[in-house]
Amino acid sequence: MWYHVCIHLVGRIQHVQEVFMDQQVMMQNIAEELGIGIKQVQQTVQLLDEGNTVPFIARYRKERTGELDEEQIRRIEERLQYLRNLEERKQEVLRLIDEQGKLTDELEQKIKQAIKLQEVEDLYRPYRQKRRTRATVAREKGLEPLAHILLEQKETDLLSKAGEFIDTDKEVGSAEEALQGAMDFIAEMVSDDADVRKWVRRQTYDKGVLTVEKKEEEDNPRKVYEMYYDYQEPVHKVVPHRVLAINRGEKEGILKVQIEAPVDEILGYLQKKYITRPGSEAASYLKEALEDGYKRLIAPSIERDVRNELSEKAEEQAIHIFSENLRNLLLQPPVRGKIVMGVDPAYRTGCKLAVIDETGKLLDISVIYPTPPENRVEEAKKIVKALIERHGVNLIAIGNGTASRETEQFIADTIREMNQEIYYLIVNEAGASVYSASPLAKEEFPKLDVAERSAISIARRLQDPLAELVKIDPKSIGVGQYQHDVTQSRLSESLHHVVESAVNYVGVDVNTASSSLLQYVAGLSKPVARNIVKYKEENGKIRSREQLKNVPRLGAKTFEQAAGFLRIPDGENPLDNTPIHPESYEQVNQLLSLLDIDPSQLADEQNKEKLRALDIKQVAEQVGLGVPTMKDIVDSLLRPGRDPRDELPRPLLKSDVLTLEDLKEGMELQGTVRNVVDFGVFVDIGLKNDGLVHISRMSRKFVKHPLDVVSVGDIVNVWVIGVDQERGRVSLSMIAPEEGA
Repeated sequence: MWYHVCIHLVGRIQHVQEVFMDQQVMMQNIAEELGIGIKQVQQTVQLLDEGNTVPFIARYRKERTGELDEEQIRRIEERLQYLRNLEERKQEVLRLIDEQGKLTDELEQKIKQAIKLQEVEDLYRPYRQKRRTRATVAREKGLEPLAHILLEQKETDLLSKAGEFIDTDKEVGSAEEALQGAMDFIAEMVSDDADVRKWVRRQTYDKGVLTVEKKEEEDNPRKVYEMYYDYQEPVHKVVPHRVLAINRGEKEGILKVQIEAPVDEILGYLQKKYITRPGSEAASYLKEALEDGYKRLIAPSIERDVRNELSEKAEEQAIHIFSENLRNLLLQPPVRGKIVMGVDPAYRTGCKLAVIDETGKLLDISVIYPTPPENRVEEAKKIVKALIERHGVNLIAIGNGTASRETEQFIADTIREMNQEIYYLIVNEAGASVYSASPLAKEEFPKLDVAERSAISIARRLQDPLAELVKIDPKSIGVGQYQHDVTQSRLSESLHHVVESAVNYVGVDVNTASSSLLQYVAGLSKPVARNIVKYKEENGKIRSREQLKNVPRLGAKTFEQAAGFLRIPDGENPLDNTPIHPESYEQVNQLLSLLDIDPSQLADEQNKEKLRALDIKQVAEQVGLGVPTMKDIVDSLLRPGRDPRDELPRPLLKSDVLTLEDLKEGMELQGTVRNVVDFGVFVDIGLKNDGLVHISRMSRKFVKHPLDVVSVGDIVNVWVIGVDQERGRVSLSMIAPEEGA
């Protein structure tokens, strides 16, 4: 009995050691891939496994991670999940093969050393349960030994040898049928060879050509895919946005797509690998089997693999572009202290107006009909002027949807007639209708219709883009590139991370934030976010971060993750309006005491000078904190209540309108970047449609990607280089004419 117990314990110890070694290998691989230290990876993985959120780790655990930023931590998290899933799959495959009694030491080592899921699946392929194939039929007919005779290439009278396998009971009626069955077996065997598949896959990717043509029977009146009617490009050169466009055309049944692989080269490789005696009688049979195995079994499968690889890379790029654009849109600077009129443009149903005060509270609502078919312009002007005068409107936000430019012209004409300094700007209203019809909007404004709610949302987007846009599913905010063509679950996950990152970067005023905003704070779930709002409704304003511990379901771990990102202006403790975490308050108070600074007098210039003069390293050691944390604390004390968005360029305000007819080649304009895609940027210069700056016109230097030059929301100078009156399109350049545009 003790012997068996000892054997079991030894086995468990070996298993634990193997798991530990696997974890170490994983972390070493991640460190090498990301170009960071293994200790940084180990500490980050430990923090993640302890249930800490990425924003919390990035902000408050810098000493442990070696000051890794959010992106690096997120990549560690993603790679760790992939490698752990890979390890799980390896163990599953090893178990399944072992149960068949076919697991050799060599195969086990290959599986354990695989670094990609594709490699594991290739190695498992020969042992996977298959549907009945030509090879399984050959095996059932007892022809596997004949296949091995062919592969040995020693037999000099194959027909005679094959005759020994004739068996009418097994439906093998002739030597030729026996040889055909043996070749079927060889074809599948070659197809299941992991090394063969890996080599063919790489050759197909590196030397294959993607060919696209129009399906003859399909009509495409809009000619969206016209450039792909007869299109060829090396597989490895096809850029991501082109892959997604081709995929969409294929899905819509307009395009026919295939990969032309280097067939002769591949067959040459197979023949060299398997035909060791070219002059043997078996050589011709093997050539036929290899060609059949490639064309019937390997090629279709590898083509799917390569297409999937292209699509995955294209999706990754599209999601990256959407994420970057979304982050920049969310972090647009708020327009504070303004009474704003939001305008939701329309034709037949009229333009809805909503006036909100400086805090976003609704003051007034109305509807006007200045656009066709009503054209009640004078009546509309009276209503708009009355609202402006009654509420002291400073700024007008016009949605960029249907009838936007006609409404813009009307607003420009109206404010020109008023002897007041009033400006307007066009606001991206993507997703406003989604919000307006949502349960949240109905709860906020139960007596208003959808368009009226939309006008409020448009106005609020100007005052605080982040607080308003978080109410909308990120996928509905139109700053992407082929976002509808990518895997929606992957897109949703990525965009959630972007919103979470933006919210925690800015910080949240706990007393004014909606549950929609609070749910993105690190550590807060939707139920806890709702509980905070409910707690405020029942108990009044929250006066301190410590008070948050009284919120139902907001436990110690949640408080630890969230507290530093929740702000309380005018609270009991001035530190509660900074990004400083409560866990460091004791050390901060020591610091302030050393400097003789009253926490309520942080804005005093003399106190700021004391903080600027500090020796960070010395004072960090003195109070028992790390240098990175102390740097952040001093920065937070110097700028209490800081909103990082305030340091970004302000939105471009306008008082007059531009038409297509006004444009001349060479004209210089100022515009706002609305969207960034792989091939360029779309810039709002005040026309109905945004102008396009192609990537080749963004700089005199080589531009690898437009995101390297501009971001959504940037104000840029552009020059007109082409006007297409018929299609309403404008081509722009960011290179000044004198620079050689």
